Amino acid sequence: MFEPFLLSRSQSNSRVVVICDHARNTVPPELPETLGLPPERMERHIAWDVGAEGVARALAETLDATLVLSTYSRLVIDPNRGLDDPTLMRAIYDGVIIPANLHLDHAEQQRRINTYYRPYHAAIESALNLIKARGEVPIILSIHSYTPQLIGKAPRPWHVGILWDEVDGRLAKPLIASLGADPDIVVGDNEPYSGTFPGDTMASQVYAQGLPGTLLEVRNDLIATPETQRGWGHLLAQHVKPLLEEPETMRIFDRTGGQPHG
Repeated sequence: MFEPFLLSRSQSNSRVVVICDHARNTVPPELPETLGLPPERMERHIAWDVGAEGVARALAETLDATLVLSTYSRLVIDPNRGLDDPTLMRAIYDGVIIPANLHLDHAEQQRRINTYYRPYHAAIESALNLIKARGEVPIILSIHSYTPQLIGKAPRPWHVGILWDEVDGRLAKPLIASLGADPDIVVGDNEPYSGTFPGDTMASQVYAQGLPGTLLEVRNDLIATPETQRGWGHLLAQHVKPLLEEPETMRIFDRTGGQPHG
């Protein structure tokens, strides 16, 4: 039976939960192989975040954190979208037609939601609830990757982007400053994407609950091998570790008042 998520170190004493929404390009066996695409298309960024799983694993291991990752391609259903988002199950992505998604009826859409999407998010919720049950505030680090350049666009200069919602910057701001102090690292503040994306995993699982967290985007040409993935995971952990003891990250954020409390 296909398991739509991987959960490890759930009994860790760490407050940190590392998640990876687009870890793999796997198509569950009950669906058409490669969703009707040529196999080489499934190796592209449209199917997964290249290298992100290796970074997430190394980061979680270094921090002794709980790790939750999805095990299915974002083309099956995108766990980093709200259920009302029109890109939840794409028929076309980056100019590529996904044959198996062209004529999805309501029954198949609901089956994918219930079989893949909901279990993954339930696993994240379970990991967070275990930490809350200890009387602690969880910290969430979401790992993604992005392409060095989009067709027709300028090259992306950032090595890593820190995405946040521009309201609760308890983790994002000091992490941007810490990474930015390294002359060899170009850091994007809400680059190459905005951290404000209603309905995505961070919005629903983190910001809505007032939890500290941020999304880290690593340029995928920098994490093309297991060695570079581990290197970036360890590097990010070095910059995250000092922030875990900050009093602000041990509280729930009051989004109405703009301050941590508790």
